[in-house]
Amino acid sequence: MSEPRKFLLDDSEMPTHWYNIVADLPTPPPPPLHPGTHQPVGPDDLAPLFPPELIAQEVSTERYIEIPEAVREVYAQYRPSPLFRAHNLERKLGTPARIYYKYEGVSPAGSHKVNTSIPQAYYNKINGINRLTTETGAGQWGTALSYACSLFDMTCEVWQVGASYDSKPQRRTLIEVFGGTVHRSPSRMTESGKAFEEGHPGSLGIAISEAVELAAQDPQAKYALGSVLNHVLLHQTISGEETLKQLAKAGESGADLVVGCAGGGSNFAGLAFPFLREKLAGNQNPRILAVEPTSCPTLTRGEYRYDFGDTAGLTPLMKMYTLGHDFVPSTIHAGGLRYHGMAPLVSHAVHEGLIEATALHQTECFEAAVEFARTEGIVPAPESSHALAQARREALEAKESGEEKVIVILLSGHGLLELGAYDSFLSGHLEDDPLSEDALATALAGVPQID
Repeated sequence: MSEPRKFLLDDSEMPTHWYNIVADLPTPPPPPLHPGTHQPVGPDDLAPLFPPELIAQEVSTERYIEIPEAVREVYAQYRPSPLFRAHNLERKLGTPARIYYKYEGVSPAGSHKVNTSIPQAYYNKINGINRLTTETGAGQWGTALSYACSLFDMTCEVWQVGASYDSKPQRRTLIEVFGGTVHRSPSRMTESGKAFEEGHPGSLGIAISEAVELAAQDPQAKYALGSVLNHVLLHQTISGEETLKQLAKAGESGADLVVGCAGGGSNFAGLAFPFLREKLAGNQNPRILAVEPTSCPTLTRGEYRYDFGDTAGLTPLMKMYTLGHDFVPSTIHAGGLRYHGMAPLVSHAVHEGLIEATALHQTECFEAAVEFARTEGIVPAPESSHALAQARREALEAKESGEEKVIVILLSGHGLLELGAYDSFLSGHLEDDPLSEDALATALAGVPQID
């Protein structure tokens, strides 16, 4: 029999502050560099793209930053998001492990991305900005930003990666339902897009270049990014802060394993960083594990170097694990994990040995996703299936050893608009496409040489 799900927090317990991991890192992360001078980027360099509040958060060393009341009011539509124990999955696996999943698919846009789209739209609006440009991979970020812009009476223009635009028409439609305008990337609207032939499958790096290029040309517009940057990761920590409270209310003293999928790093950091704070303080000692696809193995096979966040080289240079800003990943179904780089703060934590990383094939991930859907009743986003697959491995290891342990997963969104991917899997047409050594070497050859 299925056990009833329990909501472990009420709205009065929703966190009032975001958490900034920079305050507690043993060594400071390397600064972003100006693409022309290779000197550390200052606030003035970021002003054409971001409002002052987001720039201040990007460079902040404060441990906690208060969430504006207007943002908390919107958060209250869906937060606190639930933490569920996967009783049915545990029984199916026969594991002594206790598996908890933090479910962000309850947001209006169906994913964790709303946690940062709301504050980004809000800060831009109070500074008189009425137009935001952005990119989107699988479509979750474009959907979330379009929704946020609709709340603050702003326009939203989205460059969707070509492979995703072609294979996920429902995602495009949902962006448009919320009022956003969608362009296939590479487009003919920008110099960045025109550098590639029509019909090119695109990449997040190319789409970022297009959105940045358009925003920089319009003094009435700003750019919004859905992952990677410090302020984006900051906003996502509301998930991890809630999870810590919810675990305590469930009677758990902490977690033994914290696992999340990692593409640009925002949903993973949102769960992991509050747990990393507790680990650094000696209050808990979890393994913290990022899971990525073998076709885009940034953390596990990339190099820790300064590189551009976009293909055209319009962004600052960031010290991060990278596959090279020219890298175009294969068209796997987990479109949100098809990014050549990784958030600098996540990269720094991995480089310092504070966080682990692994990579999985997409067929194993879809197997875990279907099993999860049939036991827990939620169809996961393909991105989240990577975390589920790794958690399944860990739970089966616990079964073999007899070890009781607490596994915490971030389920970053639902997969109800990804049924084409599930159809490919169920019909036997889904294939693994791991990155070859030759393709990796070619992509890394274009990374700038910076001491």
